[in-house]
Amino acid sequence: MTDKIVLGQYVPSDSVIHRLDPRTKLLILVAFTIGSMHLQAITGYIAATVLAGGQLLLSRVPLRMLLRALQPLLFILLLPMLYHLLFNQEGIRNELFALWRILLLVSLALILTLTTKPLDLAKGLEQLCQPLSRLGVPVEALALTVMLAIRFIPTITQELDRILVAQQARGYDIKDTKGLNRIQAYIQLVIPLLVTTLARAEQLAMTIEARAYGNGKGRTSYRVLKYARMDYAAGGIMLAYVLLGILLER
Repeated sequence: MTDKIVLGQYVPSDSVIHRLDPRTKLLILVAFTIGSMHLQAITGYIAATVLAGGQLLLSRVPLRMLLRALQPLLFILLLPMLYHLLFNQEGIRNELFALWRILLLVSLALILTLTTKPLDLAKGLEQLCQPLSRLGVPVEALALTVMLAIRFIPTITQELDRILVAQQARGYDIKDTKGLNRIQAYIQLVIPLLVTTLARAEQLAMTIEARAYGNGKGRTSYRVLKYARMDYAAGGIMLAYVLLGILLER
């Protein structure tokens, strides 16, 4: 089951997207989100799809990995479309475009996590939000929290795998159950999974405290983020996309 969880995993590579500054990738995601939320014409959706597809090709992330990550979300998003198909056929077109938009945004967010190390992502988020520190916002702690939350997703999945393997070693396989019994069996996994997750979280908190990390304010970093030519080129392409989207929607 671990290999089915893509969010929070990092795929090492030497692609163009991997070499981009994490701040650039975060700004691209924000600009793409803002531009995509105002899409109305079919030409705008096509342009957004081409841009997202180009980033996928440049990132060298396997397409099957991205599709595997989108499967649970696609199942949830198809439920409203099924409702419109049965009871309100006039809303199918709007629901289809909404599904298209959400899939584009999630795909770009997945590419961000797959091509950026969690520490680099936290550092980029911290530097982008640094002006908020003047308003009393704990930027360093916020960035660390986001990084740990993303990193804990595959960790929780690994703990679930260990619990399932332990049950199989005792002669119980949850896959042999059917219907409501399987749902009940999965619900019963919540308690041991929650206990192990809290134990790991407490251990991590003690580790951070033992290293005197504190709130992270004023700490130096071994790696200094610097913008390169590729970052300016990527920013220019995204700016052109936003401007093009505005022109196409008129």
